Amino acid sequence: MTVQGISEDTAELFKQAFGNHPAGVSILTATTDAGEPVGMTASSLVSVSADPAIVAFSLKSLSGTAAVISEADSFLIHMLNADNIALAKTFAKPGLPRFENPEEWETLSTGEPLLHGVGVVARAVPLSRVAAGPALVVTARIEEFIRHNTEGAPLVYHSRTFHTLGEHSSVEYMI
Repeated sequence: MTVQGISEDTAELFKQAFGNHPAGVSILTATTDAGEPVGMTASSLVSVSADPAIVAFSLKSLSGTAAVISEADSFLIHMLNADNIALAKTFAKPGLPRFENPEEWETLSTGEPLLHGVGVVARAVPLSRVAAGPALVVTARIEEFIRHNTEGAPLVYHSRTFHTLGEHSSVEYMI
């Protein structure tokens, strides 16, 4: 494919385009069949519908944590803000210990691991799982908000780096 005289394959162009498209950052948590907590950072969470409350996200692979979340009967969506950057980084890297400190999380009565210090957390149940090439797209219905404190600057992922939004990043558009 040629774009403005530069030849590159579609996959590389796709990575560049979406690398320049900021996305909110969340952590998905669930529990294995053996009762072990798992979690991963995701930047693909999108709202689908407000009434009923439905979200969607994609899982890049179906191994490890992603496999557990893809098969879970329910999971938690932790919507991160700038204060949660350490959590985002910890849950983004495979192999890092995530649930070693019992003071940083708890298990809900419904079985999902709840991370402390995150202002917005929703419990969701899957509606559909659709294969999309090597990925899986999951839609889920929000059953309840465990926490709903929307204060704090949002955390976004852009150009392979975490950023925050606030008054400093506001752009006014005048018609």
